[in-house]
Amino acid sequence: MSNTIIPFSTARLRISEIDFCGWLGQATPGDCLEYHRGFLALDGMPMATRLPPKDRTELLKLGRRAMWAAEQGLAHLVQRRHGPDDFSYLAVARRKPKSSPVSLSALLAEEVA
Repeated sequence: MSNTIIPFSTARLRISEIDFCGWLGQATPGDCLEYHRGFLALDGMPMATRLPPKDRTELLKLGRRAMWAAEQGLAHLVQRRHGPDDFSYLAVARRKPKSSPVSLSALLAEEVA
C-alpha cells in the first residue's frame, strides 16, 4: 500500500473580481486583503477543484485581476502557507503611481475595450 496523500482542498470563493477591484480602488498603502485561501493552481483546475464551476470561473478571473494589479504596480501579491495545499493569497496595496494621472476605473475600462 502506498503512502500517497490525496490533497483536500479548503477552497471556497471568498470574494469576486468586482469586490477585489472595489477594494483596490479604496485601499491605502499597506492595506492587506486575503483574496483566496486554498491552493490557487489546483483550485482553478476543473479536475482538481472542489469549487462549483461558476465559482471556479470567478476564481480564475480574480486570479488574473490580482496579477494585473501587481503588474500595474497597484499591489504586491504574497502567500502565507498554513499547511499542505493550504495557502492564503494576499494582496497588499501599494502607493498609487504618481506619474499616472489615469484612475483605476479608467485603467479597467481601457482593458475591457
